[in-house]
Amino acid sequence: MTTAQQIDSHAEHPASRREWLGLAVLVLPTLLLALDMTVLHLAAPRLSADLQPSSSELLWILDIYGFMVAGFLITMGTLGDRIGRRRLLLAGALAFGVASVAAAFASSATSLIITRALLGIAGATLMPSTLSLIRNMFHVERERTLAITVWMTGFIVGSAIGPLVGGVMLEFFWWGSVFLLGVPVMALLLLVGPFLLPECRDENAGRLDVVSALLCIVALLLVIYGLKDTARDGLNLGALLAVVLGLVVGTVFTRRQRRLPDPMLDLTLFSRRAFTVSIFAMLMAIFALSGAWLMIFQYLQGVAGLSALEAGLVMLPAAILQTAASLVVPSLSRKLKPSVFTSLGLCVSVIGFCVLLLVQGRDGVALMALGTMLLGVGIMPVMIMGTDLVVSSVPPAKAGAAAATSETAAELGMALGIAVIGSVGAVIYQQYMAARLPDGLTPEQVEIASDTLGGALAVIKQLPPDTAQALLIVVQDGFASALHVNSLIGAVIMASAAVLTATCLRQVRLEG
Repeated sequence: MTTAQQIDSHAEHPASRREWLGLAVLVLPTLLLALDMTVLHLAAPRLSADLQPSSSELLWILDIYGFMVAGFLITMGTLGDRIGRRRLLLAGALAFGVASVAAAFASSATSLIITRALLGIAGATLMPSTLSLIRNMFHVERERTLAITVWMTGFIVGSAIGPLVGGVMLEFFWWGSVFLLGVPVMALLLLVGPFLLPECRDENAGRLDVVSALLCIVALLLVIYGLKDTARDGLNLGALLAVVLGLVVGTVFTRRQRRLPDPMLDLTLFSRRAFTVSIFAMLMAIFALSGAWLMIFQYLQGVAGLSALEAGLVMLPAAILQTAASLVVPSLSRKLKPSVFTSLGLCVSVIGFCVLLLVQGRDGVALMALGTMLLGVGIMPVMIMGTDLVVSSVPPAKAGAAAATSETAAELGMALGIAVIGSVGAVIYQQYMAARLPDGLTPEQVEIASDTLGGALAVIKQLPPDTAQALLIVVQDGFASALHVNSLIGAVIMASAAVLTATCLRQVRLEG
């Protein structure tokens, strides 16, 4: 009997204690990946002072991880279907731990970019493996919804406590210490995973098509790079060629999948409305959110003048509310249709973006905290219910491919948000600064202050009091303008996602 047949034959059996303990194990890498993503934003000022990366190198340090995760997720998801999801998860955990140590002791910006890229490749093995294992461990609809909620809560908690944990680490240790958080977590996963997690695979999946894997990775990375470069430096020939070439490669990849008897990405999954709409809604929501999220951390430390630990404490109420909101989603999902619940939540996030439009200068910490609370609470329904709709709308044997597609949407949205919307904010800041810099700065100081917020703050420390105060006011107003533009873009995208779910999920309802 194949694995898929075994799953189907026990489709109505409730989960045992082993499955619930296994779920606790699966939450560990999810929590870590989210935590690792947010703590680096806090470490950026210390990292910049130590390694002295250029503004371009700093952006690559921050977003190369998301690029590589997005580029490799589909490949890793289908690889797990073939070689076994537990096997891939444990191999990825080992690689992630080793790469974490390498990143912690990186001695240059280039070496950190390389190790962050390796972390992204290793991270791509973890997320689809955890979600597809959940799909195969929990067969009762209500239990699976709860399990996915717990899994998503782990991701949310990791994102939320990242600033606090990072603040504590940076208060006492060097910036590289934030990467070492992954080592004990991955060690624990390697120790208990083989005993608590079942091995499952698609027995009929066939061999992994290496050509398809390469086409998928190249297409995603070229498109993301082209969009990032366009957003930062304007439309140019190199960026345009990258996007066009990426789309051409993507087209070749799609046509190849239609011809293969065992495609790497089963395009028939997109014939299911619940699957397709949920994928695009999650991508849009994360795209909108991540574009503003990076600027929130920069604002708290750079403009409001908070330490890393104080910034983490400011974000703590949002973390608590977000966690609480995730725990009530399962009960509300049984009372409200997905179209209603997800669209209402997305509208709450739109209000959160509108609150961020009111933030000005050093006195906007309270508004920033309120805006982030609304953003975090509002996005929970679409992330939890959307993920549930994605994995429950396909057969268990296709869980790896479905989970990978879902995570690709989230990671691609995150990478694009940082690259595109984040770069738009950087351009707004640079244009504002170039037009309003006070007199008394050297050409070198003008270039540094106009490039990044961190550079401007470093220049301020070198200036006489009067000139420093004048530049500080310009910096605060310029960064507020960039934050407002990013928030407005985010509000429009989030509102569009609300319309999409409200209109296209009306006939969909979760069972249980």
